[in-house]
Amino acid sequence: MEHSPSHFGRDHSSGELSPHSDAAVDLPDPITPPTHPLNKNEEGRQHSLTLLAATFFDEKTSVEKKHELLKRVASIQDDGTVQIEVPADIKPEHLEFGSGIGNGATSSEEATNDVKDIQNLPPLQIVMLIVGTRGDVQPFVAIGKKLQEHGHRVRLATHSNFREFVLDSGLEFYPLGGDPKVLAAYMVKNKGFLPSRPSEIHIQRKEIKEIIFSLLPACTYPDPESNEPFKVDAIIANPPAYGHSHVAMALKVPLHIFFTMPWTPTSYFPHPLSRVRRQVGYKISYPIVDSLIWIGIRDVLRDLRKKTLKMRRFTYLTNNFNAPEIPHGYIWSPHLVSKPKDWGSKIDVVGFSFLDLASAYVPPESLLKWLEDGQKPIYIGFGSLPVQEPEKMTNIIVRALEITGQRGIINKGWGGLGNLKEPKDYVYLLDDCPHDWLFLQCAAVVHHGGAGTTAAGLRAACPTTVVPFFGDQRFWGDRIHARGVGPATIPIDEFSLEKLVAAINFMLDPKVKERAIELANAMKGEDGATGAVKAFYKHFPRKEQLAVESENKTPHRRHHSLFSISQCFTPSAES
Repeated sequence: MEHSPSHFGRDHSSGELSPHSDAAVDLPDPITPPTHPLNKNEEGRQHSLTLLAATFFDEKTSVEKKHELLKRVASIQDDGTVQIEVPADIKPEHLEFGSGIGNGATSSEEATNDVKDIQNLPPLQIVMLIVGTRGDVQPFVAIGKKLQEHGHRVRLATHSNFREFVLDSGLEFYPLGGDPKVLAAYMVKNKGFLPSRPSEIHIQRKEIKEIIFSLLPACTYPDPESNEPFKVDAIIANPPAYGHSHVAMALKVPLHIFFTMPWTPTSYFPHPLSRVRRQVGYKISYPIVDSLIWIGIRDVLRDLRKKTLKMRRFTYLTNNFNAPEIPHGYIWSPHLVSKPKDWGSKIDVVGFSFLDLASAYVPPESLLKWLEDGQKPIYIGFGSLPVQEPEKMTNIIVRALEITGQRGIINKGWGGLGNLKEPKDYVYLLDDCPHDWLFLQCAAVVHHGGAGTTAAGLRAACPTTVVPFFGDQRFWGDRIHARGVGPATIPIDEFSLEKLVAAINFMLDPKVKERAIELANAMKGEDGATGAVKAFYKHFPRKEQLAVESENKTPHRRHHSLFSISQCFTPSAES
């Protein structure tokens, strides 16, 4: 019987994860809390857990024993996050694991944006496998366009909803399975990738199965528009495109992971989908969340390998969680979150990736006139995310603007905000508008905390309030608060008139605006798309390791020496 994540030690407690201060560019070194005396019962129990933790990453430890450790230290909360309790006597060295990610790297090893440093590569056929909402896709459109400028053929494979967006940007499009609206609704309800209750498992598995089984066609099928053959030379993917590494291994092409949220273990902050009270548990939170996701979909991955890729069966928990061969790039500003010192040379922080949409945007006359008629407004919107009670939230927003004497732009988005019983002259309702244009017209912004929206607001020097729905959004809200450019987050379930009024007043403080301007100036020289291209070039196998075959006649049997993922997925006879 397959285990879903929901079968593991459900706990209905509501431990909160406090913000982690890293306001400076350099993150502070992790601090090991002192050990407190234990009574004999506590000592015996925690000693047992310590032994399990110490052997969790040992290749000789059985899958069953690792499952047991997960059940004893991790539980999925009602909101879908993973609560991780690390016993007081466990020390950092007990939780170390040989992922190969922390080989003495420093933040100076981040990918810079100097195009002159980019080494020439022969023209490649590159596929980008991207799962998520519009905010997840948009940074990769910018990266794809930059790769195209360097002479590569770029196919962006994502959900059908974004077909026109991708094609209008000049990239090739291939449809992946899964509906981003269904995924967004699921993630809002469950606060992430993990199902918070058994009734949600079917939705998660259906969407993920559709995604996983569309990955190979995305890498090998002809272009849907022109029918031109496509033979992939390299794969770029984000982590939710589960199965990317299996497809890369089957096709024997290099894989490069890019993401807008942390997915590589570090001792400096926990996995964004977890709650960890003790800093000693930050690093282990990554493989634990990864494991819980994997356990729920491993049979789908087995079917992919066996039925589609014709590969041997595998096991995951018998080996390392992060293969050192696979490079990772993180799409955020090092001025907001610097590269942790325990990330190795295969990990890059490339900067925020922006797509220029403002230059082609023609704002409606009604919006221009409204903007000219008064002070700069406060933007409030939640993009692609569904709102459970849109009328109630709209009333709170309008009342908060009235109390604080501010004008506001409400973005209707997918959430259905803005259904007013009667028009208000201090409120403008907006259907869609490029953030890179709109935020320059605003005094401050209130949004869900998606990485792309966060980046646009900070670049426009807007004080920011984050109302997180799920995933990495609280992480970004905490970073903004630690940097002093916004108040503490207001989780969507705690959204209230009192908290929104307080948040608006916080953002209107001139000192907060000064800090926002300072951060925006620091980010001015960043070009995350170019930084991502440089990182891709830096880690692409050199010519002496491979000769990209000019004929490309056999796409399924090329590049045998490009890279190995054997340390991540070891074939075995798993029961």
